[in-house]
Amino acid sequence: MKTLADYVNEAKAVTEEIEPARAAAEGNLLLDVREAAELGAEGALEGALHVPRGLLEAKADPASPVRDERLVAAREENETIDVFCAVGARGVMAAMTLGEMGYRARNIAGGIKAWKEAGLPVSADG
Repeated sequence: MKTLADYVNEAKAVTEEIEPARAAAEGNLLLDVREAAELGAEGALEGALHVPRGLLEAKADPASPVRDERLVAAREENETIDVFCAVGARGVMAAMTLGEMGYRARNIAGGIKAWKEAGLPVSADG
């Protein structure tokens, strides 16, 4: 039986990770895959696109009736997407999934927790 750690380790083996400071400096599309309640509790990153992990495949599929146009446009333009969650597990799995769907995606190592620890800006209102 596979565990969460197994899934995370498999994703890390095939997914590029980027440190928060580098992600902030590069200014790529930020994709927040946390749940809505987490935004209010932990804050959000200005300009980040929010797509909860459970909706990612539907929102990233260009043929889906509920696709997110901003996300699909990033794929069409071959833009890099820097994905994050709370501490990194969902983020790395989401980045791997996006890669499998034809996107250029990386995981922000340590998620929003590491972003905050690096002293990078977070909005209070989510």
